[in-house]
Parts: sequence; structure tokens; C-alpha cells
Amino acid sequence: MFRFKQFAIEQERTPMKVGTDGVLLGAWATVAPHAARILDIGTGTGVIALMLAQRAPRARITGIDIGDVAEARANADASPWADRVEMIRCPVQEFRPAERFDLIVSNPPYFVDSLRSPDAGRALARHASELPFAALHDAAVRLLALGGRFCLVLPVAETALFDAVCRGLWPVRRTEVRSTPRTLKDSRGTWAKPSRSSTGRSSRIRQEPRQPSPVWEISTPVRAGSYFP
Repeated sequence: MFRFKQFAIEQERTPMKVGTDGVLLGAWATVAPHAARILDIGTGTGVIALMLAQRAPRARITGIDIGDVAEARANADASPWADRVEMIRCPVQEFRPAERFDLIVSNPPYFVDSLRSPDAGRALARHASELPFAALHDAAVRLLALGGRFCLVLPVAETALFDAVCRGLWPVRRTEVRSTPRTLKDSRGTWAKPSRSSTGRSSRIRQEPRQPSPVWEISTPVRAGSYFP
């Protein structure tokens, strides 16, 4: 069990345990005061979803995962926010909610061409074969409300691959994180979809010194779903 101050995470059955990347993303993601609906793609244990439930006391949180969500659901039910957190087992490509989301977060599978784990659960959680970056991008754009944000954590090398598929989205915030002064750890980022009044111009926040890993926020000048069939 992994304990936070206000909730605990059971993780015996989940292939991917609570790790630094997810906890960093849950703490780093910008939660706007007006955020009413938040989606966690690839929720796993539900840790990021529950961190955001704690940070956004008025928001309804949905966690989805292609794998079993029974443990995530149990973690949510045992938390102080059980009445506004739901866990759904569903590939994000097939997820069709009634309303779009103000904030989407994801600590996605990111290995692209590396050797797959012999453990099927870990392979599903770590390798992007079932959720390629292009599919993740398309799902985020389809599910984001106008003016919404998409926050993501990736290793630095994979950040460039994700950035390459962002058609009409651009990063507005990026933070680089080092595990040691010499080792580049990962990259977290947020992407945003501007409101209809947006000028469509990219705005990039200046990177602070001594923070060598990227976190992104992305915006798009197009309307929701306008470049989908």
C-alpha cells in the first residue's frame, strides 16, 4: 500500500505501481478554478485521478484504462471523494462520454520500439502498441472542451515523438525534471485547446534555468473535432 496524507493506494494487482512520474504529474498539472470535469487516461491504480480529486474539490473525475480497473475503483471508493470519482474500463479510442472535459491528464505507455516485457500486464502498461501517440493525441483533442488543457508526462526522447503528431496543438508550458544533476529523467507537458476567442497564436512559457526536462501545455486554434472525419 502507498499512503498519502488523505488517501491510500492499494496496488497488489496493478502491473504498474505508484511511481515518481505519476505523482509528479498529479501535483504539477494546472487545475483551473472552473474545471468541472477531469479525465485521467490510463489511470492504473487511480493515483493521479485521486490527487486531482483532492486538488479540485468541485470537479467530477473519470479514470479510464484498457486494463482492469477494479483496484482503481476500490481505491476511489475508499477515498474521501468516492461520490465524484468514477473508474471505467475502456480503450480511450472507444470512449464516448456525454460531455467533454476541462482537463485531461495521462501518464501513458511510452515504449515504442523497445523489447516487450514477458509480463502481459506490464507490456500493456508500458508499451504504446495499444495506444500510439497519434491515437492519444486524437483522443485528447476529441475529448477536450474548448479552452481545456491536456497534461502529459513522458521521457525526453518520447516527448519529441509526441510533439511531432500534434497537428494544430502547441505546448504552452513545459517543465524538465532531473532525477540527478547529470541524468535527464522525464518530461511532463500540458496542451490546451483555446476558447473560440483565441487568436490561435502559440505562447511558450520561458524555461526556467536548471530544470532540464519538458512538461507541456498545448493549444489549438481549431474548434473541437474540426479536423476529424
